[in-house]
Amino acid sequence: MDISGKKLVVIGGASGMGRATAEAGAAKGASVAILDREGSDGAAVAKELGGSFHPVEVTDFDAAERALQDAVDALGGLHVSVQTAGGGIAARTLGKEGPHDLDAFRGVLDLNVVSTFNLSRLAAAHMAKNELLDGEERGVIINTSSIAAFEGQIGQVAYSAAKAAIAGMSLTMARDLGGLGIRVLAIAPSLFATGAVAGLPEEMIPPLVAGNAFPKRMGKPEEYAKLALAIVDNPMLNGQCLRLDAGMRFGPK
Repeated sequence: MDISGKKLVVIGGASGMGRATAEAGAAKGASVAILDREGSDGAAVAKELGGSFHPVEVTDFDAAERALQDAVDALGGLHVSVQTAGGGIAARTLGKEGPHDLDAFRGVLDLNVVSTFNLSRLAAAHMAKNELLDGEERGVIINTSSIAAFEGQIGQVAYSAAKAAIAGMSLTMARDLGGLGIRVLAIAPSLFATGAVAGLPEEMIPPLVAGNAFPKRMGKPEEYAKLALAIVDNPMLNGQCLRLDAGMRFGPK
């Protein structure tokens, strides 16, 4: 699918990998709508890109449905959905204070898995209304996993479970939606210079990326965006989780 002239929604588009994807899509001629938290830079980013901003907490599932509908109405349709919103906590299955808090575990699943599925199912319903592009496809859904899905570190049990679920949904969801001409993929980044990680002192970074094959640095948000746009462009990419990790494999710590 050629991104030029298409309707792109980026959930988590106010910063980091989401913002880079929104900027890259707009630079290639897409119309962009951004969903992110009320206090984010989403409005400023959307204004810069000539798009629209729709504030939302993704764990308020009914509000997320309304926000996506508003975004689709503003765009006049939906061809591509990119979901980068998420996060995790640090807690062991059994720690010094006792077993992992169950509500905290559920919260990580809500923030990552349930919100991703909610917005994916809703995006698919919008995309299904499109005419077939080039006689074969109607839309592309891109979600964000993590290499922690495959090599979760100590204290990442909730985050690893959540990101593994996102990776695991890709093929099944692609099969569910294949008859409609909608593709579904996930991207699994390693350490990227976003959020709190972007503010780490320079001397702390080399040990964190020592396990990279090459390059030995954190990923850049624009590198995530490049892969997202490549996914959109290539109709043979479907039903899988693509690692974006410089050959990194997480150790236990």
